Amino acid sequence: METKNIFTNLSPLDHRYYLANRELFDDLARYLSEDASIKYCIKAEAALLKSHLSIMEDGDENHPDVVALETRVTSEAVYQEEEKTQHNIRALVNVIKTKLPDDIKPLVHLGATSVDVLDTAASMRNRDVTRNVIIPLMLEVEELLISLARDNAATPQVGRTHGQHAVPITLGYAFAEYVSRFGKSIKELERLSGDLRGKLAGAVGAYNATSLIVSDPEELEKKYLDYLGLKPSDHSTQMVEPEYLLRLLLEMNTAFGVIANLADDLRHLQRSEINELREMFTSTQVGSSTMPQKRNPWNSEHVKSLWKAFAPRVMTFYMDQISEHQRDLSNSASARFVTDYITGFAAALNRMKKVLSTIHVEEEIIRKNITYTGDLVLAEAAYILISVCGEPDGHEKIRLATLECEKNSTSLAEELHKDDKIWKNLNDQLGKTIGVTAEAFFKNPELYRGLAVERTNKLVDEYGKLVDEIKEAL
Repeated sequence: METKNIFTNLSPLDHRYYLANRELFDDLARYLSEDASIKYCIKAEAALLKSHLSIMEDGDENHPDVVALETRVTSEAVYQEEEKTQHNIRALVNVIKTKLPDDIKPLVHLGATSVDVLDTAASMRNRDVTRNVIIPLMLEVEELLISLARDNAATPQVGRTHGQHAVPITLGYAFAEYVSRFGKSIKELERLSGDLRGKLAGAVGAYNATSLIVSDPEELEKKYLDYLGLKPSDHSTQMVEPEYLLRLLLEMNTAFGVIANLADDLRHLQRSEINELREMFTSTQVGSSTMPQKRNPWNSEHVKSLWKAFAPRVMTFYMDQISEHQRDLSNSASARFVTDYITGFAAALNRMKKVLSTIHVEEEIIRKNITYTGDLVLAEAAYILISVCGEPDGHEKIRLATLECEKNSTSLAEELHKDDKIWKNLNDQLGKTIGVTAEAFFKNPELYRGLAVERTNKLVDEYGKLVDEIKEAL
């Protein structure tokens, strides 16, 4: 077998990212490598042989030579044969025949067109890699998010909109956003991966060839796919309907976008002037080649960068949806790069797992940041409270009060205290709703957090159960 220095590979997935994700990529290779592609095609051809043998009077669907095909046929032999045939599946068929006795050879690939094997094999590969590698990795990320949300359910944090301080929330509630968004994608990927389809419907999908072999071609197709754990496509041309795979890949891209968004939020919270979170560095790790003090949030940036590289490939997935009439070959090259996409997504998940498992929460700084603008984060609360008490222009009164705060370098409480009626209304309404005085409320802005803690705990429980359910389903 030819050996090659990995640093002469062209794709960074095959050297830089392989070394950073060696165990993960070796696992992915069982489904996404070229060797795996051929092995899954052998599985499909073997299932077809079993189907034919099972309906023959003296046939043995468990014939030892058929069962052993996966170990006897090598990728090298198939590629060598393809140099002669210039056709990948015909090359595979020719090699398979050399491993079988003469009485079984006529049954190899009988009634099938190439894509009956290729699309069926692709569905198996994408099902297996999603359920055996991608979803379990996503579940690990989800469990880390759940843990961070639960542990910080009541940790006060200032909420931000447009990069500006808005109203208080909790850090756990900020993480709960991603628990929910990411969890929905896991659930959908579990569903979609279980619904990928195969076919044995022939060159145009009308069962022309198999109708000459058996009286019920659809039953033969069902038998073939049962061996492989698949259902038949509702309507095939030469190809399986492309939307089954398309929807799976689009949901992966949705999940990819969620962790890219999370990576952005984590990166911004590590800014020197914010400093609420921190990616942990090892004792030998270097943040900058010239500034020794730097601790760059490079892992979060890495996730975002991988998303930028792979998310645009969705356009190719959409373009592969289209084929002229019953089939053309315009997706023959582009579809091969689906494996790169899934690998890139897996690398990003693995890096996000590293970020979340080492993130450090600067709780003291988080609490301090809530009052970075004094008590102005309670301006909304003040406006709502006095409006409930009958003030017809509450928003404008509070807006003008905030201008006075800036002008006089005073707190919002000091400005509102100047109006006895407003202050009394604030006291009365706060006593009714959250049971504190106006003075205590404005001294402790973290009291204005709505249902952040309750919603966090509810989402943590809900998606914790979902994680357990999906683990059991897999």
